[in-house]
Amino acid sequence: MLIQKFGGTSVGSAQRIKDLVKLVVSPTQKIVVLSAMSGTTNALVEINNALYSKKTSHANELISNLKNNYLKVIAELYSKPESLAKATNLITNHFEYIKNFTMDMFTANEEKAILAQGELLSTAMFHYYLEEIGIDSVLLPALNFMRIDANDEPDMNYIETNLKLELAKFSKTILFITQGYICRNSFGEIDNLKRGGSDYTASIIGAAIRSEEVQIWTDIDGMHNNDPRIVNKTHPIKELSFDEAAELAYFGAKILHPTCILPAQKRNIPVRLKNTMEPEAEGTLIANLITKEGIKAVAAKDDIIAINIKSDRMLLAHGFLRAVFEIFERFKTPIDMITTSEVAVSLTIDKNLHLDEILKELKEIAVVEVEKDQTIICIVGQLPKGKPGYGFKILEALKDIPLRMVSYGGSANNISVLVSSAHKKDALMALNKGIFNY
Repeated sequence: MLIQKFGGTSVGSAQRIKDLVKLVVSPTQKIVVLSAMSGTTNALVEINNALYSKKTSHANELISNLKNNYLKVIAELYSKPESLAKATNLITNHFEYIKNFTMDMFTANEEKAILAQGELLSTAMFHYYLEEIGIDSVLLPALNFMRIDANDEPDMNYIETNLKLELAKFSKTILFITQGYICRNSFGEIDNLKRGGSDYTASIIGAAIRSEEVQIWTDIDGMHNNDPRIVNKTHPIKELSFDEAAELAYFGAKILHPTCILPAQKRNIPVRLKNTMEPEAEGTLIANLITKEGIKAVAAKDDIIAINIKSDRMLLAHGFLRAVFEIFERFKTPIDMITTSEVAVSLTIDKNLHLDEILKELKEIAVVEVEKDQTIICIVGQLPKGKPGYGFKILEALKDIPLRMVSYGGSANNISVLVSSAHKKDALMALNKGIFNY
């Protein structure tokens, strides 16, 4: 069975929804995972914020605006009166559900339930359209099988068991439609896989049923060797190993959600990145393979905070680094990069949620300096440790860029540098020229 995931732009209008048909209808049995229509999740977040702030009239206005957008889409999407009536009833029910929260108590649980409405709407609308044009499909409710555990990790045993039970009800069905992003938590409440989680859903489902392949369809033809929004001359990469793709996704490649790779990698399920605008394009294959030695791509991760921790008295003492790391562990704040010298350790984080508390505890054991607005630039490929040339090539390309940190040797797939975000564009362009000769 094949898994196909389509993002918000692929269901962002009536025409885009119609265009999906030629991509999903085939003799191959498949599960199609859909995101919410583009702009919907942001609009629902704005509604949640208004509800939290008890701005009831503003919340009602936002709800009405979003509802009207959906009514315009279905007016263009369906040609049969019965289909339009069915979709109108769908939209009315979902937005009445949201509107009820303007009159009742609003908590974090309700916030998650409201955010789930986008995927519930997009999948039902597509299912109704297939029904209108005479194509058989089954709408699989993700809330019936997708669940995270107490640690917010996928409960794979539960997912595998319950997904197979759902599929067994329709053994002769070729085409299944389900929601990305949404799930239930360990208490059975509606929850989600965080922003961008539809990629994660597709990978989890692919792993659960041992799919032949997971396809992630976006509006770009695969993973590019540099950021095409910043650098003019980039090209798609034909193949990446799981480790290479995971590094690129984590360090800023927007085409793929950082969590997407792991479930597929664990079950050795190939992941292919495809372009909805150019479906014949080869895209990028991510699989358990050994790619050619060399640098494949560059990615950048913004909003990084650099923390320098200096202690003449304690740095080399036994237990000092453990004390430092335990502070970040207590506040569940992961560290991206780390470098050390005789008297100091520098590290980076990408979450400032508990920054003040972390700094307060660090200052009890060391002198601390903080630099915000930093960017990690990650250079990824098959880069054997100790192989001469790669470090020189990267640093030579960046010779005119002030570097804050350099991390080399922690992985055979990644060399990272930290620069001020003000130098990000120049650094990416310099690497494109120095490494890829563009």
